[in-house]
Amino acid sequence: MARTVLPIFPLPELSFFPHTLLPLHVFEARYRAMITDCLARDKRMAVVGLKPGYEQDYDRRPAVYEIAGAGRIVRCERLATGRFNILLKGEARVRIDRELPSDTLYRMVEGTTLGETGAEREGVGALASRVTGRCLSILRAVQRPTAELEVAISGAAPGAVCDRIASAVIAEAPLRQALLEELDVERRLSRLAEILDDLHGRLQGKR
Repeated sequence: MARTVLPIFPLPELSFFPHTLLPLHVFEARYRAMITDCLARDKRMAVVGLKPGYEQDYDRRPAVYEIAGAGRIVRCERLATGRFNILLKGEARVRIDRELPSDTLYRMVEGTTLGETGAEREGVGALASRVTGRCLSILRAVQRPTAELEVAISGAAPGAVCDRIASAVIAEAPLRQALLEELDVERRLSRLAEILDDLHGRLQGKR
């Protein structure tokens, strides 16, 4: 596990997974400044969810979750208004260990890059296949296209399959955050399978 220093982009009800792409429209002055500085450095930043009750403290330093998604800006468009359209590529889970004193408009943290465990256990591959099948069945049931996701998960490692499916299909913020925080791939896949089975069952019940 490696130590890292990153700017953070706190957002409500959003969990940013490794192995995924996240488009963002950046309009607040403090985050426009952050993007400008990121582009001048290594293009790395973290996206972290805001804890419930953030509204009253949003303009200052509201509480954020301990686990965030770290990524790199892989595409950036600066608009005439000074705003940015960026595309982040998720690279790792990061545990925020402490917030650093900073004279910037945005927040800086020191954190630890977290690795996965359990990916090599027997049965993990079969679990990933089960999750994939259930996910595609759900998407077809609600008449959503599947081709892009099928390409994204084809040949991917079980942890990446889990993260890409969770990012694409799971809407509830608490569930997304729980999946982000689970480092054990087998447990993460098992939890995702339960969520998808429940969702599939509810869809079947509506027919």
